[in-house]
Amino acid sequence: MIMAQESEEYPLHRCIFQGDVKTLKILIGKHDIAEKDKQGNTPLHLAVMLGRKACIQLLLAHGAPVKVKNLAGWSTLAEAISYGDRIIISSLVRKLKQQAREQIEERRPNLITALHQMGDFYMELKWDFQSWVPLVSRMLPSDVCKIHKSGASIRMDTTLVDFNDMRWERGDISFIFNGDQKPSHSLTVLDNKAKLFQRVKYEETELEIEDEVDVLMSSDIMAAQMSTKSITFSRTQTGWIFKEDKREMVGAFHADFYQINGMVLESRKRREHLSEEDLQKNKAIIESLTKGSSQGFKNGEPPMRRASLNPPPKSNITWDEYVIAPSGQCPLLGRNLVYKKSSKSFKATVAMSPDFPLTVDMLLNVLEVIAPLKHLSKLREFVLMKLPPGFPVKIDIPILPTVTAKITFQEFAFRNDIDPELFQVPSDYFEDPMRFPDL
Repeated sequence: MIMAQESEEYPLHRCIFQGDVKTLKILIGKHDIAEKDKQGNTPLHLAVMLGRKACIQLLLAHGAPVKVKNLAGWSTLAEAISYGDRIIISSLVRKLKQQAREQIEERRPNLITALHQMGDFYMELKWDFQSWVPLVSRMLPSDVCKIHKSGASIRMDTTLVDFNDMRWERGDISFIFNGDQKPSHSLTVLDNKAKLFQRVKYEETELEIEDEVDVLMSSDIMAAQMSTKSITFSRTQTGWIFKEDKREMVGAFHADFYQINGMVLESRKRREHLSEEDLQKNKAIIESLTKGSSQGFKNGEPPMRRASLNPPPKSNITWDEYVIAPSGQCPLLGRNLVYKKSSKSFKATVAMSPDFPLTVDMLLNVLEVIAPLKHLSKLREFVLMKLPPGFPVKIDIPILPTVTAKITFQEFAFRNDIDPELFQVPSDYFEDPMRFPDL
């Protein structure tokens, strides 16, 4: 039986489908644990969809990737939330965080080397948020991020603390990254108004992980991504009669303007794991958890935790039926999906300058360090696209389905007089580990 499974397609998938843990233990070291089948499912996807707990623990112990998505765009964690077993969800959340730390540590030496090799500089990024919803547009914030870089240290000053779902928090905060320090002390955030500082957590406590599991089990399963398959760039034209390519100065830099065509933000939402009662009851749970108010035990009692759901009905799909199903038409293995999809096309422009002294690769190294803020992560995602020649000194990018951001690199200068005190916590600041609960 083992010989037959070794010679066929997707032997690990088959073991999991059939609940054959004994054979899985024998084969798991001989095959690619991250292999995707025709539906884009990894062995861990199948184990989660079918609730095979022993298989899940075995796969995680051998380093099965948690973040990877299948053809339908869902991660193993998304499928676990749908299945609704709290122990499985907790195991995946822990492993996901561990794998994220390992990836950062793997890239860290190259990142630090790149920062040391890069010249020291001062840079300003201006953010203007805009919306096609008129009333929202009037209320949206703007911000100027000021960035100092010296050696392997970076400081970013910003007034926009957090921004999502039409809520934003203003402040005066600074992120300080000291690459030559150990990981647990390398990233610090300052609240310059309250004169507080917080070391950005390197590892979460068990309480924080269980809080996160409660939020996941009480929320819609969300996936949003910028579809880059159909994106093309065309030169922006100016002039009424005699058209010519648009060239303008952006700050001190000459720039060629391009129209970005085919930019689509796809948002998908699932809620088959939530009842109508859940939807009402869980609003309060999510609000208390996301505000960090569940930290610690009240009256000595641990917080009430979200219980596991009853498992979905057992699938009657056979392995042969599953493996011959056409690509992208995965048979239903878990709960009936309650699913909503929306997409919005964006008109956007990018101005590329051949004169800018920083390269795109250098910018990515900087953004990797200072991207704990969601809108900076979006900028990093955009810059990873295959852009026209030059450096993107002015960009439009969608941040939310109703909101875009216009980012302008309005100032840049290499400098050798950056004050080293900028990268230290001032002596009159006090430590508050919970000033920014989301970091």
